[in-house]
Amino acid sequence: MSEEVTLTVAVPAPAEVAWAVASDWANQGEWMLGTQVHRTGGDGQSTGSTMVAFTGVAGLGFFDTMEITGWDPPRSCEVRHTGKLLRGDGGFRIEPTSDRLSRLVWWERLDLPYGPLGKVGWPLVRPAFTWGLRRSLDRFARLCRDRRP
Repeated sequence: MSEEVTLTVAVPAPAEVAWAVASDWANQGEWMLGTQVHRTGGDGQSTGSTMVAFTGVAGLGFFDTMEITGWDPPRSCEVRHTGKLLRGDGGFRIEPTSDRLSRLVWWERLDLPYGPLGKVGWPLVRPAFTWGLRRSLDRFARLCRDRRP
């Protein structure tokens, strides 16, 4: 069973700035709560590239392995989550709203782990997952604002 989460944030910077920040995997930890991303294969800027992210605090957390399945700069990136815990698809779109403003749409379509237990547990986990993602996207928007030309 898959569950989808989609969140949108207004970005006070041009689409090119938003794209540069969103696709800078090595520095994603500047805005994504408790997450560090490392490229494991490819150039990180094309379909087929692979990455691993660790999300957690003080060494407690989980690994999220991913492969880029869609790459259309400066508009969209899609990934396939291939880990033991996180599986499914996700990505982001950058939508220009003017020459100085844009919008980031972040989405995840996750295959719930642990069978029936995952289905029962998701309603408990979803609010925290969504809260963390919302907070991260707000940080993303502030970082883009500070980096605009």
